[in-house]
Amino acid sequence: MTATPAALRCDFAPTDPAAPPRCFVLVPCAGAGSRAGTAQPKQYQLVAGQPMVMHTLAALAAVRRVAGGLVVLSPGDDFAWPQGPSWPTRFERVPCGGSTRAQSVFNGLKALQVRGLRPTDWVLVHDAARCLITPALVDSLIDACLPDACGGLLALPLPDTLKSERGRRVQATVPREDKWLAQTPQMFRLGDLHAALAATAASAFAGVTDEASAIEMAGQHPLLVAGSAHNFKVTYPQDFALAQAILVMRAQT
Repeated sequence: MTATPAALRCDFAPTDPAAPPRCFVLVPCAGAGSRAGTAQPKQYQLVAGQPMVMHTLAALAAVRRVAGGLVVLSPGDDFAWPQGPSWPTRFERVPCGGSTRAQSVFNGLKALQVRGLRPTDWVLVHDAARCLITPALVDSLIDACLPDACGGLLALPLPDTLKSERGRRVQATVPREDKWLAQTPQMFRLGDLHAALAATAASAFAGVTDEASAIEMAGQHPLLVAGSAHNFKVTYPQDFALAQAILVMRAQT
């Protein structure tokens, strides 16, 4: 992969230790997206005229309180990335992706540490395939988490009746009153999240399905912040058409 041009690199210079913690973004972008049915990793699939991940990054770059961030790529990625003015200048691409999402995030956190971030700085981890995230949603997460002792995540209360099954037959109806659908970004302090993931690294991150689950395994209780039904993760072939329609609608308003 071609190195990121110097003009596009972020300034991660350490701040005064007494300064308030800053917010940084980490976007794992190393997955294959096998369920999407695309010829290339789904994050590079064109949606509304751009690779899907570029819509994601444009929204994150519009959040004024985000000081910068890293996009974690697979070391073998050789896809053509937009250059010049179309690239969000506060984000740097780093080819340190792992075989799993948890490994990619863990590697990305280590890359942030190398760049001088403090343990108290906040990291917002966001899925590359959640291309309908908005700056307003990210701001609402930051507002809720900055004064919190733990951090939290965007999520939605489960709207539908939930069933458990066995052999493709309903076994029980599961109460939904306290059930939420986890989304991203998920916002935690760099030191806390790195320590939580490091504690599971020897077991290949067993049980870690997202950043919040790692924090939970460390004994903390992340804050749930209301997200949006539009902030879904593009996963299946039919999801691309819906994401395209929403992006086109937004561009026309």
